[in-house]
Amino acid sequence: MFTDADLTSLAITLKLALVATMILLIVGTPLAWWLARTSWRYKFFLEAIVALPLILPPTVLGFYLLIALGPNGPIGGLMSVMGSESLAFTFTGLVIGSVIYSMPFVIQPLQNAFAAIGQRPLEVAATLRASPLDRFFTVVLPLARPGIITACVLGFAHTIGEFGVVLMIGGNIPGETKVISIAIYDHVESLEYAQAHTLAGGLLILSFLMLVAVYAANRRFRVSVL
Repeated sequence: MFTDADLTSLAITLKLALVATMILLIVGTPLAWWLARTSWRYKFFLEAIVALPLILPPTVLGFYLLIALGPNGPIGGLMSVMGSESLAFTFTGLVIGSVIYSMPFVIQPLQNAFAAIGQRPLEVAATLRASPLDRFFTVVLPLARPGIITACVLGFAHTIGEFGVVLMIGGNIPGETKVISIAIYDHVESLEYAQAHTLAGGLLILSFLMLVAVYAANRRFRVSVL
């Protein structure tokens, strides 16, 4: 059964995943649209930066984030000058690390979905005197719905499964930065395999159901289009 500490860790994890995914959608959608539409010859540098968390070891990313957000780092030092506390080992620090680490799982599906739309639907909307903003909300977003759903689910699920980054930047503070993946590690380290199995099995089922929902929703969308 879940202990009170496990339920608290689960609540922190779900809150972290929700906040990080919302931020990534707000920030990542215009960036993905620009990457899908721009003809800038050096855009591959930005694409490489976005994709870097895919191959960078989480502990490496977490280490440099810890340095940057710590009291002696550039961001942490600026926060200290402004009279605020360091962002390291705080929930806000977890959000920053999660946004960076899950960035490619949101931006890349969005970019691919925007690129697949092509120019023709936008040209047709333009002939009907639709403004660029109107074309984006009434044409682009509905056509890119499968990519948006995929981006939301992948970003949310990837944030839930984080370990290395959140451990480095947030530590293991019960009730504040201790997420479910760290709770599983603590149970295993304490030889509490039954509790670890309960948490790990729950995450396994949740991840599988989210992927099934994505594929089912995308399938229905393709069928409705045809």
